[in-house]
Amino acid sequence: MALFSRTKTDAKASTEKTEKAVQNKAVATVVSKQLSTDRNLSAVLIKPRVTEKAVKKGEQNVYTFVIHKDANKFDVRDAIKVLYKVTPIKINIVNKTARQFLSRSKGRTISESGMKKAYVYLKAGDSIEIA
Repeated sequence: MALFSRTKTDAKASTEKTEKAVQNKAVATVVSKQLSTDRNLSAVLIKPRVTEKAVKKGEQNVYTFVIHKDANKFDVRDAIKVLYKVTPIKINIVNKTARQFLSRSKGRTISESGMKKAYVYLKAGDSIEIA
């Protein structure tokens, strides 16, 4: 009496299921690779950040941008190359976390929104025109 034996039809069915699973996984990896290469680079850079510090840094060929929260250095580099047609030397990214604090004058809680900034360093001859 064989309680735990498998018949030949069960073995064929299980191999077909594993083959289908392997094919589905292969299709999923191909789709994910296609999505990673088809990026919307104009959505990476939200806007240039124009502050007193950013203007001083701009004189030294360092430009500051507010970027998308999921963007990384490589996305920023590619977006700068495509949109401004310059090649950055170095990129630093800073996360500014959101915070809440109590205002002494108003007597209430004030919320400060967070952001993600990118400092883009360019060669001496290159520049970006920010209007």
